[in-house]
Amino acid sequence: MEKKVIHTDKAASGKVPLSQAIAVGEWLYCSGQLPIDPATGELVPGGAGPQTRRIIENLKAVCEEAGTSLSNAVKVTIFMADLGDLKEMNDVFEEYFGIDDPPARTTFQAGGIIAGARLEIELTAFIPQ
Repeated sequence: MEKKVIHTDKAASGKVPLSQAIAVGEWLYCSGQLPIDPATGELVPGGAGPQTRRIIENLKAVCEEAGTSLSNAVKVTIFMADLGDLKEMNDVFEEYFGIDDPPARTTFQAGGIIAGARLEIELTAFIPQ
């Protein structure tokens, strides 16, 4: 099996040594995305709701670049600065993933999220062959 680096300008890219995602066989492993607007390179203003939306849009773009979609997500990990933002984040998360067939998920509070973001999200998805 060969490893393929996935990159799109439609999602944020930091100035750190990591790939937006790596595809291996039928699997896509997305690095944690921050709520950075790829057009400006700036953190999206607002609370957990707007930041969750930007992150998921970034992940959606990475998935599409790899030939898959959010509907093929199997595992999501969410790192939050404050679990008090859980409802606001969940409301946006549900818009994208629904409640009937969402991916497996782990959510926890983490200190020191980069750039002062309210959250960071990583995702693993299946790539249809």
